[in-house]
Amino acid sequence: MSALLEVMGRVDQVTPPTALPLAAGAVRAGFPSPADDYVERELDLVAHLVPHPSATYYLRARGDSMTGVGIHDGDLLIVDRSVDYDTGHVLIVSIDGELTCKQLGRIGSRPYLLSANDAYPPLALHGHDCNVWGVVTHNIHAHPPGAV
Repeated sequence: MSALLEVMGRVDQVTPPTALPLAAGAVRAGFPSPADDYVERELDLVAHLVPHPSATYYLRARGDSMTGVGIHDGDLLIVDRSVDYDTGHVLIVSIDGELTCKQLGRIGSRPYLLSANDAYPPLALHGHDCNVWGVVTHNIHAHPPGAV
C-alpha cells in the first residue's frame, strides 16, 4: 500500500482548552510590519481544528505516497468520521484489513484510491474489503531547523 498509519488516539474532551496568543493581521513573507506586532485575541487549536471532537481521532502518517497533497512521513493527521466524503477527499481507508491514507478518485465510472505520488499506482476499490475510517481534515507538519 506504500503508507502505514499509526493510530495516535482520540481527541481529549476532558482537559480544559489551552488558548494560545493569536497575532492580529496577516503574516508577510517579506519585511515585517511593526503595526502588526501585537496580539489581538487567543486561539484554542483544538476548537479551531476539531469541530466534531466525539468523531475525531489522530493518526501519524508513515510513507511518501501522499506528498503531492502536503502529507509527509511523520505528519500528524486529524481525521473526522462525521464528514461525508466524496471524490477528491483524502480518506483513511481500511483495505483488506490494512489502513492507508489516499485520495478518493474515479477512473471512468469506478472508484479508486489515488496516491499523491506518481511512484504509486491507483488502487481499484472493486474486489477489496474496504471500510472508510474518516476524512483527513488537517495535517500537522513539522518544520525542523535547516529543512528546505
